[in-house]
Amino acid sequence: MLKITKYPTRVLSRLLVSLVISLVISASHYGTAYTHEVSPQSSLTKNQRTMLLQEAIGNIPGHELTAITVELVPGNKSPAHSHETFVFVYVLEGNVRSQLGDEKAVDYTAGDSWIEPPGAIHTLTENLSDTKPAKLLAIFVGKKDARLTTSGTIRQ
Repeated sequence: MLKITKYPTRVLSRLLVSLVISLVISASHYGTAYTHEVSPQSSLTKNQRTMLLQEAIGNIPGHELTAITVELVPGNKSPAHSHETFVFVYVLEGNVRSQLGDEKAVDYTAGDSWIEPPGAIHTLTENLSDTKPAKLLAIFVGKKDARLTTSGTIRQ
């Protein structure tokens, strides 16, 4: 059974965010931005993703850590997707609703975080505001050739 975890303390979240920020500052390929289509429920047409860091993990051969920010447009409901890697998500700004599989959806605010195990179907990612964007930090850890996100029709 998949479970979304809302951590009552923010120690782990702060530690991971601090680690990524320090790695980002030292990264030479900082700030590659790209967009992707979102659902028609949104008044805007694109969410914004910015690549912060993609580095090999020295003590785990063939694996890497990738950090991105995702800005969800107001009112956005992203389509179901999954990841071939472990994902740690930290809410930087705004309020979002997230759901894995058929588990109960959970609302998160700035400072909250959750994890997604590899292969979990992320059935819902929603910006709860109709007027303000939400911003997430997503940290992917997995094999170097793994797809970070698989979209399209996903069997549930």
